[in-house]
Amino acid sequence: MGILLAIQGAVSQGILWGIMALGVYLTYRILDVADLTVDGSFALGGCTCAALITAGMNPYLAVLISVLAGMAAGYVTGILHTKCEIPAILAGILTQIGLYSINLRIMGRSNTPLLKVPTIFKGLTELTGISQNWISMIVGAVFTVILVIFLYWFFGTEIGSAIRATGNNENMVRSLGMNTKTHKVMGLAISNGLVALSGALVTQSQGYADVKQGTGAIVIGLASIIIGEVLFGKKKSFGTKLISVIVGSIIYRIIVAVVLQMGLNTDDLKLLTAILVAAALTVPVLLDKRRQAASYDPMTGHAAADKENGKGGK
Repeated sequence: MGILLAIQGAVSQGILWGIMALGVYLTYRILDVADLTVDGSFALGGCTCAALITAGMNPYLAVLISVLAGMAAGYVTGILHTKCEIPAILAGILTQIGLYSINLRIMGRSNTPLLKVPTIFKGLTELTGISQNWISMIVGAVFTVILVIFLYWFFGTEIGSAIRATGNNENMVRSLGMNTKTHKVMGLAISNGLVALSGALVTQSQGYADVKQGTGAIVIGLASIIIGEVLFGKKKSFGTKLISVIVGSIIYRIIVAVVLQMGLNTDDLKLLTAILVAAALTVPVLLDKRRQAASYDPMTGHAAADKENGKGGK
């Protein structure tokens, strides 16, 4: 029973954190940029949401403003990278470091509890009588479905396609007379807006905000992406790829929950995450090498597929 309850909680958290993983996917896979702003913008979303709710603002409106704050953080990273020509990794680190102080300024302290103020999850729990884990799942699922549909539509538009093309072949897009710098800034802003949205929802779900709650978020996002790609494969439609990120996030949370139930020390969670990401990155490579070895023809020195295509030697 304990494991089942842990898995239920893991699924609800996996869906909420999956929104953050979608943001990481936009930069990591679509823009081909390693954006380390994520750790700071996740906490920014949570801290902004907590500060606004405790000040008496409607929790839904607080989430919206948190998204705008996250987009602003992504915009700053984009400007540092494109206008100031700072490498993307360093630009993200600079923004992330700056956000730590900004988050402290927003809340006025290192953490803010939400036990005595209304939140989206409390309101729906009182209204329906359903447990908060189920409410978290339902709210997360609604937000996720809306976001996946929106992203699928947006990246099929002219602007969205230009952003995807920029990450795929920046020189080609530039040769067509398009401003790739603008595309990068837009992509980073949208990505960090999604990350901040996740931070705001997670904060309301867990009942507090902390300036350090985004620590390691980028690694969790990457783990979700890689796990999803291992399960679904890389050569899928764009919509399937978005869904795979959410599924990867849920599976990651389930793995963590089960391992904790088996007695793992919480201090070892980051080590577990590192091992999971390393394993998820290594398995596809090993499988690919195994397939190549299985198709190798020692008589020609080429793969069997090459021989069939007329490329197997003289």
